[in-house]
Parts: sequence; structure tokens; C-alpha cells
Amino acid sequence: MLIIIIDIILILVIIGMFVYPRWNLRRNAKVIDEPEFTRLIATSQLIDIREANQFRVNHILGARNLPSGQIDQSLNAISKHKPVLMYETSRPVAAAKVAKKLKKAGVPEIYLLKGGLNAWTGKTKSGN
Repeated sequence: MLIIIIDIILILVIIGMFVYPRWNLRRNAKVIDEPEFTRLIATSQLIDIREANQFRVNHILGARNLPSGQIDQSLNAISKHKPVLMYETSRPVAAAKVAKKLKKAGVPEIYLLKGGLNAWTGKTKSGN
């Protein structure tokens, strides 16, 4: 009986590890498709939350690089009066944590590009 209870607890923990980040992301940011993301670029702050070396290789034209691991130090560089558009490569790994920090810092509108840079068909800038 104890083994069954432990197995159930482990299964719930594993499920929670996958469900909580998605729930947390959707609580703090709106995941939007490319057409809506493109429409909002002109009136928003475009932030690439990938690491600097990834940003240098390729990024959406007009994006600023604020790596997720350094977002605490970058909060002052983000206006609280304009929406934030952010993206990663494909799967949102760090986006939930970044969105939560931005929301806590007072950014009212936070959007994440569905599919990230891998799904982007618009203009990009490649590094040398």
C-alpha cells in the first residue's frame, strides 16, 4: 500500500513539473501567434530572452537581447508603459519565470510569440 501511495505522489509531482510552468506562463503572459505579434511590434518593446550568443547568430529585426538569466538586472531597461513582446527559440523554457518577474515589476501587458523564433517567418538579422 505504501508503494502505491509513493508511486501516486511521484506521478503527481512529475505531472506538476510539466503543468505548473505552462499554467504560470499563461497566468502572466498571453501566448500569441505570429500575425498578432507582428501587428504589435510597432507599439511594443521587443525582447529576445535567449542567451547573447544565440541572439548574435540570429534574432527578430528590432529586438533587444535581455537574457532570461539576467532579467533581474535588466528590469530598469524595460518601460512599464508599453507592452512587452518576448520570444525564445521554440519551446518556452524560461518565459514563465521572465513573465512572472515582468508582471511583478509592473509591466501590465506581456506577450510571448507562439513557437518562438523557430516559427517566425518575418524579418531577422543574422550575426557575422
